[in-house]
Amino acid sequence: MPPSPTPTPSASPRQRRKEARPQELLEAALALFIEKGFAATRSEEVAARAGVSKGTLYLYYPSKEELFKAVVRANLASHIAEGMQIAAQHQGSMAELLALVLREWWQRVGLGPAGGISKIMMAEARNFPELAQFYLDEVIVPTHELLGGLVARGIASGEFRPVPVIETVQVLIAPMLQMVLFEHSFGACQMLSPPIQPEAVLAVQLDLMLRGLLSQPLDSQAKEGD
Repeated sequence: MPPSPTPTPSASPRQRRKEARPQELLEAALALFIEKGFAATRSEEVAARAGVSKGTLYLYYPSKEELFKAVVRANLASHIAEGMQIAAQHQGSMAELLALVLREWWQRVGLGPAGGISKIMMAEARNFPELAQFYLDEVIVPTHELLGGLVARGIASGEFRPVPVIETVQVLIAPMLQMVLFEHSFGACQMLSPPIQPEAVLAVQLDLMLRGLLSQPLDSQAKEGD
């Protein structure tokens, strides 16, 4: 009778905690950056919230700047990269893809704490130019490239009117950015009654933008399909 295979030892709780520690640190850092801003957040506060020593924090992220960069990559840059992959594989309507990308961004970023990173950068960019350049390279430029590429593809296929791409991207981004800033300022204080419904605003934005981009009105397309 052949010997039973030797069971693979499972990771100890200590080992599992060690593997999860970078994510725990990033979650603690994101929460504190949103609450206090970048300048006012201290590294020892992040370590304490994550339940580790300041020395342990520096083993993973040697400075507060590197910690902030890791937070941006995990919570923003990764989603932009996913959007680019979706766009590269899509073969159908650019209007549908554009709506999908914007809705997914709102669901994954706009509705959660990660949206507050945009507020931090707008408030503190002048005081931290190196971080501002990093944010430009990792978030703003790739976002413009992603949305600009979708608009350009729609124009090339004849689905969209020949609009100026760079300016159109700004018009696409501005309402969403405004909603994020509102959510992390007045919205957090619940100062409006009734409160603004961001999803409803996004729906109106998409309707207005896509109708404005299409080379042929939706009503005309529906008639042709009859």
